Amino acid sequence: MYQLGSECWFPPADKFRDDGLVAIGGDLSPDRLLLAYERGIFPWSAPEDPLLWWCPDPRAALRPEDIKVSKSMRAVLRKGTYTITLDTEFEGVIQGCAHRPDEGTWITDDFIQAYIELHKLGFAHSVEAWTPSGDLVGGLYGVSLGSMFFGESMFARSPNASKAAFITLTHQLAAQEFDLIDCQIMNPHLASLGAQHISRSSFLDALESAMKRPTKRGKWTLDPPV
Repeated sequence: MYQLGSECWFPPADKFRDDGLVAIGGDLSPDRLLLAYERGIFPWSAPEDPLLWWCPDPRAALRPEDIKVSKSMRAVLRKGTYTITLDTEFEGVIQGCAHRPDEGTWITDDFIQAYIELHKLGFAHSVEAWTPSGDLVGGLYGVSLGSMFFGESMFARSPNASKAAFITLTHQLAAQEFDLIDCQIMNPHLASLGAQHISRSSFLDALESAMKRPTKRGKWTLDPPV
């Protein structure tokens, strides 16, 4: 087990454990977080645990052009049930992801502040779903580097709100020729949207290719507006 200290460092991929755990400790500074994502690593730990860093095998991932949109979701999008925006309310989205009383959360105040800082630096982005009356009822956030988007978490306070946000994001990323959306850990919700398991080695190969593209930093806007 690799114990991280103050030095901004991670072990090489050939030292990653079979269970996906890469290292323990360290901090959530912007430099360390960005280095982690560049290496295919992400932080994820229960509030009572030390900071844990992961690169699972297999990995859940989705090519933007492979998004699955059900007939019911096509109707939701066609009706304009929700207005979708980008980078309009990052803090509101991450707070929504953190406060889900029925599920519990790993998104502590330290995580919230760390990703707000990444957002200010132009690397972390949010997608928001709004009702016609202007209520934020769903969304997701993640980190963008090169031609890869690393999804972190999503929430919904209204039916299909997070799905509408995610589907809209995939269309935006496809139009910008992003290679892959990292979904990290598979769940039924992601599988229904088209996410698939790929081997860790395949994911890291795709990541290496994606990092050759320049990173689009700063505030994202939806084009065309939805």
